Amino acid sequence: MDSLISALAIWALPVLLAITLHEAAHGYVARHFGDPTADLAGRITLNPLRHIDPVGTLLVPASILALSSLFGAGGILFGWAKPVPVNFSRLRNPKADMLWVAAAGPFTNLIMALGWAILFRIALVGEPGAYTLPLLKMADAGMQINAVLMVLNLLPLPPLDGGRIAVSLLPHHLAWRFARLEPYGFPILLVLLFTGVLGAILWPLIAGFRFVLGALIGI
Repeated sequence: MDSLISALAIWALPVLLAITLHEAAHGYVARHFGDPTADLAGRITLNPLRHIDPVGTLLVPASILALSSLFGAGGILFGWAKPVPVNFSRLRNPKADMLWVAAAGPFTNLIMALGWAILFRIALVGEPGAYTLPLLKMADAGMQINAVLMVLNLLPLPPLDGGRIAVSLLPHHLAWRFARLEPYGFPILLVLLFTGVLGAILWPLIAGFRFVLGALIGI
């Protein structure tokens, strides 16, 4: 039980920030390109309470951590927030602007991963103290959850951000056909997850990203 409480304390802030700021970024960029839908819904805010999904932001990550802490089960720690409403038809140039709106979430995770990496480096080279180890673990958790969310969301599968980026880049006659996969995207993702295919795809990419982060901060 103590190990579970420790894990929750270390991961809570990184997970909350990674998931909620990812969604807020979509709303900010959508407003910039002409769609006020998220703004009118009160979702363009850094207040995480406006983005929390009880299942995706709290229950799913906590359950994965609990299984890992109590039974030593491995797995990809991930979650989701309430999706920010975006009406792509209200963007000034819907097909082109969709790319920037979709890319905003993974880009925010990239920036947060870099921020946590810098914090890790500061804690590593600083004067050792009572909070050094917890800070190192929290910074490592921040790098990990943001790496997972960034790589996962860049998969070219609608409705993931990577799928919407692909729709934006494809020629019109292919884009609309590819976009029709969106209703089936989440079931496909679940099949890939439970068959182990998703992990086989993601882990090498996540490990490569973590290696680059380590090289950037000199560890």
